Amino acid sequence: MMTDDIKQSVLNIETLGHIDHGKTSLTKALTGVWTDRHSESIKRNMTIKLGYADTIIRKCEKCPEPEAYTVSETCPKCGGSTKPLIRVSLLDAPGHETLMATAIAGASVIDAVLFVIAANEQCPMPQTKEHLMIINLLGLKNVIIAQTKIDIVGREKALESYKQIKKFIEGTIIEDAPIVPVMTNRNVNIDVLLQKILELPRPKRDLDADPLMYVVRSFDVNRPGTNVSKLVGGVIGGTIVKGRFKKGDEIEIRPGINMSRETKKEDYKAAVTTIRALNNGSEDMDEAIPGGLIGISTGIDPAYVKADNLVGNVVGHLGKLPEARNLISIKYNRIERDDIQEQGLYEGEALIMGVGTATVVGFVKKTKKDKSDIELKHKVCIDKGEKIAILRNISQRWRLTGYGMLQ
Repeated sequence: MMTDDIKQSVLNIETLGHIDHGKTSLTKALTGVWTDRHSESIKRNMTIKLGYADTIIRKCEKCPEPEAYTVSETCPKCGGSTKPLIRVSLLDAPGHETLMATAIAGASVIDAVLFVIAANEQCPMPQTKEHLMIINLLGLKNVIIAQTKIDIVGREKALESYKQIKKFIEGTIIEDAPIVPVMTNRNVNIDVLLQKILELPRPKRDLDADPLMYVVRSFDVNRPGTNVSKLVGGVIGGTIVKGRFKKGDEIEIRPGINMSRETKKEDYKAAVTTIRALNNGSEDMDEAIPGGLIGISTGIDPAYVKADNLVGNVVGHLGKLPEARNLISIKYNRIERDDIQEQGLYEGEALIMGVGTATVVGFVKKTKKDKSDIELKHKVCIDKGEKIAILRNISQRWRLTGYGMLQ
């Protein structure tokens, strides 16, 4: 029988770092799963959507530490059996700057960061710098740095890269983060990385609060040609951040479904349904708490749910969610950047905003001092005091410049 630490993930860990620094390859080394399975991601050879993969960290009771740590049921060192310790979820976020909003969306549901920095390039690279800004922005202190691609550089270059990384993080929120050099294709030091993950502090979960889940996936599980009598409702996948959901619970999804048949119009209606099944990716559950990606089978018409149509929504018990709105007031807080000279927000300006797991375009309607009224292109469900990541168009490029606090 599975223990609670094995049945459901106890940590959500996001991989951050510059494009082509080996985030997806490292995730595969840790989980055995390619997280960029979306066809467009494969075609462009980069992660576009958040990729999720679970792994169970195990320990061989015969081998010494850290060699004892593995993700295999059979110890790769001695061939003996291994004991499962904990399950963790890894989120592979995109590194390309035009996809920064997706990385920010992932950061809203994570507990720790695996910061990937390649030894074969100068540190910091552009997205390495921007991802450190996300870490600072969200106050993420639980960080492990994986120094990748050490197998394609010599010893001196690897040491030079290490010194560059130390200088880069000096004086930041992660200056004491451990740096682990790894070779993903040969599984070198993966055991050390697993040991460092085990040493990360467990987040405190409020299991008695009204439950809240951020939706990061939604899809139709029916195969083409399925008989109408055998069709099942759509599935939403997401991360629970507080409380607990049980099979049979009546839930509400906000802002919900766009009921307008006209593409340029929006008429969002909250969706109310019953939880028909809960799944952690490998088995059904009667109850789910915070940790990992949880799938909820619903009674919603799969046509409304397919192809990630509900990504960015939030899920809670009926009547317990914040208001869905497309007009918000924020207090804008700038991030100090050496490479950007920016002024305050101005009326008529277009912004890209990361609200929970939703990425939405907003337009500044009115601004006074550091307070701005923003009209969003579509509704979001958000509570007062939440942080909203803000990207501005600087010299024809979307750049992370600050964050807003909902007033």
